[in-house]
Amino acid sequence: MKKITFLFVFLLVSVVNCFAQDLSELYEQVSPAVVMIYTSEKNLSLTKDNTTQMVTQEGLGSGFMISDRLVVTAAHVVTVPEKINVLFPDGDVIRGSVVSIYKSADIALIKLFRPRINPVTVSFGNSDELKIGERIFVIGAPFGLNASLSSGYVSSFRKNGQGKNPFTSTEFIQTDAAINTGNSGGPMFNLRGEVVGIVSHILTKSGGFEGIGYASSSNLAARLLLNNNMPWLGADFYSLSENEAKLLNVPQKHGLLIQRVVSESIFGNMGIRGGTTETILGTNKLILGGDIILAFNDIKFNLDDATLNSLAEFANTITTNPKFKLTVLRDGKIVELNYN
Repeated sequence: MKKITFLFVFLLVSVVNCFAQDLSELYEQVSPAVVMIYTSEKNLSLTKDNTTQMVTQEGLGSGFMISDRLVVTAAHVVTVPEKINVLFPDGDVIRGSVVSIYKSADIALIKLFRPRINPVTVSFGNSDELKIGERIFVIGAPFGLNASLSSGYVSSFRKNGQGKNPFTSTEFIQTDAAINTGNSGGPMFNLRGEVVGIVSHILTKSGGFEGIGYASSSNLAARLLLNNNMPWLGADFYSLSENEAKLLNVPQKHGLLIQRVVSESIFGNMGIRGGTTETILGTNKLILGGDIILAFNDIKFNLDDATLNSLAEFANTITTNPKFKLTVLRDGKIVELNYN
């Protein structure tokens, strides 16, 4: 009996040591592709006399290289950045700009201002092949601690909107691997060193990691970021429900309420205006006072699938045919803005 117990313990220790060695080797291979992303963005802040003013706020996230100029990250890391700096493990810093962003899926693509010399890149794996209980690991910058590794298992999957509409499609992988502030946008790897997820968010009551984290799936990221041409417009906006539209005197069922706008962007160059006053509308904290988009060209904004699919098709043509008009509600008046 003692021999059997000893043999079992010996085999268990051997398996654990083998896994640790494999993970260490994988880390050495893929970690140089993981970057830190520093952002500066403008946001409203309350002053001592209870007025609001625009201030510059700094942000931190993670990302990973898929080519010498392209970095994948989470959408919420780079929603409305006035400035992006990408820091590499060797200390090199390269400015970047957002190419494409999908807010619901929480994924974004950044293009560097210059190519990275001798880049280390990683590839997307097939997230559909993941199984509950499969081992994964995450590399990122929790609390600014660069190139930190955490490991765990695939706990579950959360999918929604599996149709053609890129505005509502989501696909998240649940994991117990430790994820904290600064990890967002970093890669989740399988044991072949392939990226199977992009770190997105956690469920927490304490504000820290409590064993439930989520990463956007690599398959959805590859489909949306690499196979579509939807450009980043340069604004943070909120889709108004029918009741919310009525409260704001919008002359149609739905509209897109502009929250913040980046000055050097498509919307910034068109003169789109962001909000000026923070408030609570229902259960949502919003910035009111900005433009409300009613239509893109002749496509009236609505929240049904047919309209959203039409808007996705329109957005994919902007890079090849950069001429369009927006109909907006501004200070109670309908105004048309043109981009060409």
